[in-house]
Amino acid sequence: MTTTVEIQATVRRSLSTEAARNLTTTTKSKPQMRGITTRWLLKMLPWVDIAGGTYRVNRRLSYAVGDGRLSFVSEGTAVRVVPAELRELPLLRDFADEGALGALANRFEQREYGPNEVIVRAGQPREELFLLAHGKADKLAPGQFGADQVVTVLADGDHFGSEVLSGRQEQWSFSVRTITPCTVLVLPGQSFQQMNGQSDALREHIRAALAQPGKAQNRAGEAAIELSSGHIGEAALPGTFADYEMSPREYELDVAQTLLRVHTRVADLYNDPMNQTEEQLRLTMEALRERQEHELVNNQSYGLLHNADLSQRIFTRSGPPTPDDLDELLSRRRKSKFFLAHPRAIAAFRRECTKRGLYPATAQLEGTTVQTWRGVPILPCDKIPITEGDVSSIIVLRTGVEDQGVIGLHTVNIDDEVAPSMNVRFMGIDDKAILSYLVSVYFSAAVLVPDALGVLENVELGR
Repeated sequence: MTTTVEIQATVRRSLSTEAARNLTTTTKSKPQMRGITTRWLLKMLPWVDIAGGTYRVNRRLSYAVGDGRLSFVSEGTAVRVVPAELRELPLLRDFADEGALGALANRFEQREYGPNEVIVRAGQPREELFLLAHGKADKLAPGQFGADQVVTVLADGDHFGSEVLSGRQEQWSFSVRTITPCTVLVLPGQSFQQMNGQSDALREHIRAALAQPGKAQNRAGEAAIELSSGHIGEAALPGTFADYEMSPREYELDVAQTLLRVHTRVADLYNDPMNQTEEQLRLTMEALRERQEHELVNNQSYGLLHNADLSQRIFTRSGPPTPDDLDELLSRRRKSKFFLAHPRAIAAFRRECTKRGLYPATAQLEGTTVQTWRGVPILPCDKIPITEGDVSSIIVLRTGVEDQGVIGLHTVNIDDEVAPSMNVRFMGIDDKAILSYLVSVYFSAAVLVPDALGVLENVELGR
């Protein structure tokens, strides 16, 4: 018996879409770029046009007090202080004998402390100098009602007890308790006195430093302006003047540049519906703006992270960014304009707020809803680095010349300008028929007074 299978062919009754597309014009988007970010720093900084490519920041004369941080080197588990860094101690400021500093550095003893251990206790004799090489610790002062209160958080590079170098017998006025495991270098006062007796240069320097009269200064460390108030009758008024820094800092405009190349065949033949050269320039300019913001945050010379004054750098109390930490940042300056934080740092702050049952307000800024804290916007910036250990920083700024804040520097009306302080210069056609354009942007940033810029450091993101 034979079985017959019938196959019915499908007959197409109209033109297929695949064939029809050969006769149509495709609608295309402009080239998209994933690397474009909000660039809030560039938007929020007030930009000052400067002539001559240089901006000089004149300030009142201030006195160095030697309260900087120290640097350390490690060999395995052994940690040593860099001898020259001992000049950051007030009494060793400007001490020039490298040999004596090296010998003094070798007298430090390394000690390890675990979490929640007391390093020094208020009321006990102050007999040792402590250098905090690694870790975090609370500096505690006795409260009015008996309980200790946190004065500040100490971290890598901080020191306490440098008064023992003077030889005076005193007591600790505060306690220090570790938050994390800490590596501390300790110099016993007796060991320093032995070193002092062996080095004529060191002994003479300490004697001269102690004998030097204190310089009149205000609470900001500036040379004081003598005033009189509350007097009656014809009292003799003090004479005074406002002294200036003799060597004010000057900021030169930095430059970010690239050489854009476009083949003449592309520029001539493939310009419909979009101009190829213009699109190449647009994407290149976007990349330069991204690099500009990166440099404003991270540049060693003028970047915000590296130009914050040591007195304006604080550490988180417990690791993640808490409302307490941001309040501490705000309390150190007036008229804070905005916070700048990595998006992950903002998320970590939100988690801490949620733990406490807090829901920070939001605000509209240039058509975008942003989170605020105490009315100050918290703006995302992915140019703030996340370092090893999942640690980042949060920046707060006061801006503007009138408020003695942070300002951006640029120059306008330059030749071949396509945007403020950015120009595109045609550099000709080479022997391979390639067009070349030099694309440049000129910029910098200046901190007019130290308290205009603050940084919350060691912000842990993973907790």
